[in-house]
Amino acid sequence: MTENNNLEIAQEKLKAIVLPFQKEINRQQKKAEFIQQCIKLAAQDDFLRLDELFKTKTAFEIVEDEKLAESKAIFDDLREYAKEKVESYRFEFIEDLTKLCKEAGFEISIDSNRFEALKGISGEFDFATRTTVINKRILKSIDPRRIVTAIQQQKRILYDPPYDPQKFIDGLFSTYKEMLKKNRGNIGDKISIQEFYLAHVIDIQNKTFFLNMDRSKFKGYSIDQFSVDLWRYYDSNICGTSDGHRLNLAGGRNKALWLLDSTGETKQISSISFEI
Repeated sequence: MTENNNLEIAQEKLKAIVLPFQKEINRQQKKAEFIQQCIKLAAQDDFLRLDELFKTKTAFEIVEDEKLAESKAIFDDLREYAKEKVESYRFEFIEDLTKLCKEAGFEISIDSNRFEALKGISGEFDFATRTTVINKRILKSIDPRRIVTAIQQQKRILYDPPYDPQKFIDGLFSTYKEMLKKNRGNIGDKISIQEFYLAHVIDIQNKTFFLNMDRSKFKGYSIDQFSVDLWRYYDSNICGTSDGHRLNLAGGRNKALWLLDSTGETKQISSISFEI
């Protein structure tokens, strides 16, 4: 056996020996950082984030750590304090959230525990579980600051990409015509919105995607994005396709999608067609 092999074996054995110690150091460091965060949030009276912090895995690990047994009573008091403050905060929550949204540059309408910030961006908050749902995405927080940040993220995803209403409606009409051609249909025929949506997602892919269907080359197009794009078309000064065809979305429950209609309301749409 060569000297190099001996050195490599020695290194691997030492790594195996040090690994448990390193893991333990990392665990203790994580606990120390947690306690430092508690001190910081308590000093700021940031009860919302303090309440969230006590629901983390690290919080339960610290309570079960015999070396930190004296911290249990302190944590129990802080946890109860944060919980009570959150419950009483309900009355100020709407005012703070509304103010922060306005400062971020958009209005928010709140009805009970449900809200809508922008067309296509809505959700609800639940004080009992300390969660907020935004476009079906769960945010484990009821902190207005984090809610506003999450709304801004959705806004960037849905509204920031380049958008041309004429190009959008012409693209839909192109997909519609291709589907009619395959089904030997005529302009004006209704097509299932679910089938249309699938076909349109395929149509917007680059040609290179079909040469090598690698997931990284796939161009995603969510229902939320489709819905917002429809609303932006309706809200524009474009009245139809370049050759004068008008979009028609019909309501219904059969194979429907929840989409924004011409009034900006979310409704179940079952079919799509174009007419002269």
